[in-house]
Amino acid sequence: MKTQIAIVGAGPAGLLLGHLLRAEGLEVVIVERATADYVLGRIRAGVLERTTTDLMDRIGLGERMHRDGLPHGGFHLADGQRLIRIDIAALTGRQVMVYGQTELTRDLMDAAPERGLPIIYGARDVVLHDLASDAPYLTFVEDGAPRRIDAQFICGCDGFHGPSRAAIPPAAARTYEKIYPFGWLGILADVPPCDDELIYANHERGFALASMRSEKRSRYYIQVPLDQKIEDWPDDRLWDELAVRLGPEAGGRITRGPALEKSIAPLRSFVFEPMRHGRLLLAGDSAHIVPPTGAKGLNLAASDVHYLSEALTGYFRRADPDAIAGYSDRALARIWKAERFSWQLTRLMHRFPDNDAFDRRMQLADLDYIASSPAAQTTIAENYVGLPL
Repeated sequence: MKTQIAIVGAGPAGLLLGHLLRAEGLEVVIVERATADYVLGRIRAGVLERTTTDLMDRIGLGERMHRDGLPHGGFHLADGQRLIRIDIAALTGRQVMVYGQTELTRDLMDAAPERGLPIIYGARDVVLHDLASDAPYLTFVEDGAPRRIDAQFICGCDGFHGPSRAAIPPAAARTYEKIYPFGWLGILADVPPCDDELIYANHERGFALASMRSEKRSRYYIQVPLDQKIEDWPDDRLWDELAVRLGPEAGGRITRGPALEKSIAPLRSFVFEPMRHGRLLLAGDSAHIVPPTGAKGLNLAASDVHYLSEALTGYFRRADPDAIAGYSDRALARIWKAERFSWQLTRLMHRFPDNDAFDRRMQLADLDYIASSPAAQTTIAENYVGLPL
């Protein structure tokens, strides 16, 4: 099989990129090692920046998102006693949209056949070849048979553990990484949220987050040590802890229910640069990871896809090689700003093992300053709603 662009990974980044390129009339094939059901079963982010929603509208797939999603004009920071509202609509003139990654992925998957976007699921043992040449190609196994795709460019949208980044020689790139000494224990339940907006809480016992997927489905998280296990946290214990950490106002409004899903996710900050090696271009989690604090993961992938689709369109439609050459620097400039915001908010809202009483008072002083400073709130709002492309 031959194509102009082969995309590795059919998560939201790979699918969104595929749709943007097909809208420009480019030839694209997506290969995905998992099944379609497995991809849809991943429970991930749910807060979309305007950048992401604009891209969905641009490819004509935003109707269900606008119908079923929840526009949010603000969110809260909590210090264990009070809620500090960040009015992002008033401070920036923009909103975010709560719409689950699963639903966004479903919209992109469902529209692929009618738009001529082929997706090969169950592609095992994907290997990238001849990336430094003008004729890179992929090999993989489908239904027990070897397959090959020849392309002019390969786009790695296959996540942190995928084969794309691993195909780049270590001497050709540099990695930056910070591993956080805790994880997030999450619970998904079919209960109404405790608030109309997200709440990020800093409590002396640790961080908590009140989020939602809809008006009837809630997603909550608490900070836990890395040695904790799901079995350590029966539902009742987790609901009790959430009520304490979210504070008396929000905690008193929690509706309890059986868990649909519980999981513990470690936190890390990670950047791989450059995001291009020969004819391989990386996007999304294959090139960077942010802590979920601040909801930047999926949105950073969307901004990568915006830059990458422009680069590839410039190359194929205008014969502009500089468009490809400039992709990595354009994407990384925004990535590092988002990494800074996620790292800063994580430091502000979590308890670290080496924090002492002074560090705790500094966090509370920061929150008190934010509560009384329009300038501080504006800085947070601008970053939360998404910096300009």
